[in-house]
Amino acid sequence: MGLPTTPALTTDCVIFDPAARVLLIRRGHEPFRGAYALPGGFVEVGETTESACRREVEEETGLEVNDLRLLGVYSNPNRDPRGHTVSIAYVTRLAASVVPRSGSDAASAEWVSDWRNLNLAFDHAEILADAQALVTPQRRD
Repeated sequence: MGLPTTPALTTDCVIFDPAARVLLIRRGHEPFRGAYALPGGFVEVGETTESACRREVEEETGLEVNDLRLLGVYSNPNRDPRGHTVSIAYVTRLAASVVPRSGSDAASAEWVSDWRNLNLAFDHAEILADAQALVTPQRRD
């Protein structure tokens, strides 16, 4: 019996602007080439997940994010067709709208107001729904 295989570790970042739009990229590579996705990527050895999230956001969108709030851990073994990948997701809200610019492996980066009608890569629709539930004030009747 061999040693267990360790899942890959990634980060995903949900970024809202003051108009409650979310920052999405279009993936430049497979899997899900051309699909909308959250900014994020693989954590490098010696890097914290927070640092990886900030680095990936800057590489893919040109934006700098500081305040990150832990959203959750997404570990479904089938969430990534490349293999078992665990993602640590963060959420943040920017004080002002900033124009993103695509870079790294992102074909484009843009603010999207109605993401619910999009076919998002991986399990990013679930992550976005969780983020919105976390940051949206609940009504008390």
